[in-house]
Amino acid sequence: MVKPADRQPADDHAAAPATPRTPAPRVAVIAHRKKTLGGGLDELRKLITGYDVDDLLWYEVPKSKKAPKKVRRALKDGAELFFLWGGDGTVQRCVDALAGSDATIAVVPAGTANLLARNLGIPEDLAEAVRIGFEGRRAKLDLGKINGEHFAVMAGVGLDAEMIADADRGLKDRLGRLAYIWTGLRHVGGAVTPMKIKVDGDDWFEGDASCVLVGNVGTVTGGIDVFEDVRHDDGRLDVGVSTAQGPIQWARTLGRMSAGHAEKSPFVRITRARKVTVKLRTPMAYELDGGVRDRVTRITIKAVPHAVTVCLPDTTT
Repeated sequence: MVKPADRQPADDHAAAPATPRTPAPRVAVIAHRKKTLGGGLDELRKLITGYDVDDLLWYEVPKSKKAPKKVRRALKDGAELFFLWGGDGTVQRCVDALAGSDATIAVVPAGTANLLARNLGIPEDLAEAVRIGFEGRRAKLDLGKINGEHFAVMAGVGLDAEMIADADRGLKDRLGRLAYIWTGLRHVGGAVTPMKIKVDGDDWFEGDASCVLVGNVGTVTGGIDVFEDVRHDDGRLDVGVSTAQGPIQWARTLGRMSAGHAEKSPFVRITRARKVTVKLRTPMAYELDGGVRDRVTRITIKAVPHAVTVCLPDTTT
């Protein structure tokens, strides 16, 4: 663990022998400059340089899709500890570039939903997030990989992707987390779509469905606990499909989800898998970690065990 740099007493003769400091890792900051937390990026820099950090690598980007290029540059320059400032979209873009590397990730939850940070127990407290980055325990985190791109929280198609796409149209800036609830209410009357789902090569679902979610963690969009007893290091992903349609069925389904009993809903099926394939009769957009991608008729999702190392609070189980 790296501790903040100690101040030396004025009287050198009276000072006790200095304890050798643990050398700090090479630190890089990848920051979405439009995101905010605490005292902002100036405070982040002050907190990080309060530790024994030399030659800090600092990159700011105007949008999350610009982050991977900076990550690759920092890796080339020898960065070992990455502070990722932003929301789940920024973190996703970065972990996609960091997957399989020896680097360690410290999440600074400066976004709207901050689902990865919430699931990992990282608070929306800037000083504490930085402390966890330097002093917290290290753990391996599984990732998912959908159509060739890694994600840390979840991927989905159907209602979930439509809800996120709507929230991204300026609503998140105005309403924050309420944007997901608002757009969700607007889409619960949407039509179901014929689809086929295979898990680990076996037929699992065929029929009309309104939403498919594949999660690496339990709490997903809107802060709803969809999956129970989820581990982020077991090499598997949780899979859920909903056949709910219309406000009444969705109200019942969301009620069960809010109570933490999604699997008891008659409109929900849940399982776990290492590989999931979804075939859609009509093209639909899909999402991963809050970012919407183009319409497709097929998605393949795989678990990538122990893909990255993350910094966690000591109390996280």
